[in-house]
Amino acid sequence: MRWTDDRRHRTLVLMKFSRPTAWKCPPAPANVRDFHARLPGYAPTPLTEVPALATELGVGRLFVKDESFRLGLPAFKGLGASWAVHQVLKDQIGQVTLTSATDGNHGRAVARMARTFNHKAHIFVPRTVPEHAVEAIRGEHAEVTIVDGTYDDAVAMAAKADGILVQDMGLPGYEEIPAWIVEGYSTLCAEIDEQLEEQPDLVVIPVGVGSFAQAVITHYRSRDTRTELMSVEPDTAACVLESLKAGELRTVPTGDTIMAGLNCGTPSSTSWPFLLNGLDAAVSISDAECARAVKDLHANNVHSGPCGAAPLAGLRAIRNEFDDLNTVVLISTEGSR
Repeated sequence: MRWTDDRRHRTLVLMKFSRPTAWKCPPAPANVRDFHARLPGYAPTPLTEVPALATELGVGRLFVKDESFRLGLPAFKGLGASWAVHQVLKDQIGQVTLTSATDGNHGRAVARMARTFNHKAHIFVPRTVPEHAVEAIRGEHAEVTIVDGTYDDAVAMAAKADGILVQDMGLPGYEEIPAWIVEGYSTLCAEIDEQLEEQPDLVVIPVGVGSFAQAVITHYRSRDTRTELMSVEPDTAACVLESLKAGELRTVPTGDTIMAGLNCGTPSSTSWPFLLNGLDAAVSISDAECARAVKDLHANNVHSGPCGAAPLAGLRAIRNEFDDLNTVVLISTEGSR
């Protein structure tokens, strides 16, 4: 592994590294996609080709998987939340309260699914989450508690609250529900397979605690493929980078960032083996680099929010580490706020 600490751009980059190429994992259940197809409002999200950015980056073809509208929400999170809530409620009798911690989109998705299935939701939100995101969660008829602390603090409070925790962060002893959330995300990857004529050379993934990255890694590492995978996270919350550097799970202090949904200090314990063995590269980016990516995607009619634009900024930061790239997919996980 090679490290570059670029003080001028405030970017700590873990350059491309060698992963265990023989490492494989089981695929996601095949019935997840069928479940989503039966939900009201389901439709595959666009895979948008962006030739101008492909030319800038010296890539044959560049695509953005645009999750700005998914199951009536401005982010991909409904895929994981819907499948997990479906699994949780199968054995429940009577009304229950679903609890969760969130930086925004996950909590709103859990609240939406609770309302859809006529249950209650109690969502815990760190104080750094913007007011508009908090109000969006309340708009799903959820109780919201503002936590005077970090995302990790919010997770701890949600875990102690009355109800059933539906969290995308795996912890020792709390593994089944996070695994269901990861399985739910597999529908997004199945759509990419159907929308692309060829196998991508590179897929770039925004990372918070790593659950979504685990889903993408599972999709590509459960079969023979030449596709490389790269994670991107804020340089103010680079918990995956620090963990990769150490070769073990690490917690880092977090600060304010426009990439609110990626502002996480500890990787999911259930995702960690996938991140360690399944990634080919990882990078952290500054808010300034992310803001530029947001602007450039909007100019190309892809209306990503900061978390969704992070993959473009990450690819720009590390492009020289890759040889020829014929097809690249950037996964834009959220729309404009």
